[in-house]
Amino acid sequence: MGMRYFAGLVTLVLASMTVVTAQEAKTRVKHEAAPLTSPASGKEMFLSYCASCHGKDAKGDGPAATSLKALPADLTTLAKRNGGKYPSDKVTSILRGQTNLVPHGDQEMPVWGPVFWRMSQGHEELVQQRIANLNRYIESLQVK
Repeated sequence: MGMRYFAGLVTLVLASMTVVTAQEAKTRVKHEAAPLTSPASGKEMFLSYCASCHGKDAKGDGPAATSLKALPADLTTLAKRNGGKYPSDKVTSILRGQTNLVPHGDQEMPVWGPVFWRMSQGHEELVQQRIANLNRYIESLQVK
């Protein structure tokens, strides 16, 4: 059963992670597995799991952004777009896959909750730690 979860994780991650390479002025998407990161580092998780689409600076301009149906959100303006208050609960809900994002259509953005659960071998406290630290890191990127 553990091998099934691992195989499922690999399949899910391969299907969800994208890296874009340019070839003859044509965008080509390369799928690869997400690396295992420390649940303690929101920045490390963001750079490993989110930056390919949202960009290293979280402005929605990552190398894979142009291959999506809709451009990724500028995550640095979440608070600004929500009356000056960072929407922590909404970000948590999105990361867990509990909120459907209209621009993502057929769920182009990976639902990280189940991926984090498998990475953490079913330890919910590690899943919560990953999501909380990733959420805090995104909050730290908000424009003033």
